[in-house]
Amino acid sequence: MSLAAKNRIVVITGANEGIGYHMLTSLLERGYRVAGLDINGEHISALQKIHPERVRFIACDVTEDDAVTTAIEGIIDDWGRIDILVNNAGVFNFAPFEAQTLADTKREFEVNYFGYLRMIHAVLPHMRAQNEGIIHNVSSGAGLVGHPGLTGYASTKGAIEALVRSLRLELQHENVSCTLMHPPLSNTESAAELGYPKSLLSDPADVGRKLAAQIESTDRVITADWQTKLGLYLSQRLPYMVKKGTERFVSPAK
Repeated sequence: MSLAAKNRIVVITGANEGIGYHMLTSLLERGYRVAGLDINGEHISALQKIHPERVRFIACDVTEDDAVTTAIEGIIDDWGRIDILVNNAGVFNFAPFEAQTLADTKREFEVNYFGYLRMIHAVLPHMRAQNEGIIHNVSSGAGLVGHPGLTGYASTKGAIEALVRSLRLELQHENVSCTLMHPPLSNTESAAELGYPKSLLSDPADVGRKLAAQIESTDRVITADWQTKLGLYLSQRLPYMVKKGTERFVSPAK
């Protein structure tokens, strides 16, 4: 157990499965106390039974103002502070633009964008009061370069990119940092819907461990590894690579 991590409190949303869950388990191994927020908590609850002093499952729908406020206040009442927040909860609807309803896109924004905002609004005053804190926001390359069939999801991630750039400017003279976390496309249950070959997908357990290892970073952009960093760089500067890589998601010209 790291002595530096012993009394550090981390909150992760969308923590019951996928990258969020593996971040939680890795942080637990490193000595952190971790509160996992999710609608369902089967996997987190199992860990809580084994480590009741260092793991909490809190049922929380990030689309509900009162649920978010109650969750954060409960963690602070129980553990006294929150040092790090990881905004990770996310949903997407994979379909051509015309097949996606406004309700579909509003749902994506409620979870992926306003869910992040609700968490930040709840946590930031406490971090400012203790004069310390880190707010990580999980983003996606889709928010930088787009992706066919993910117009709503990509829009939410583009909004998160702008949010973090702006909030970092506001917080530049304070000891509270706001970052973007960019995992690679991983072999999660939700990503399977996209139909990418498994050979192109990263192991979510590996990604979770790599991001957990950087949990104390205050860099503006945090990637799981150098391959992800390079991929983001190339996709932004060589857009034909994105077009070529996503052609199979586009209907052929009539």
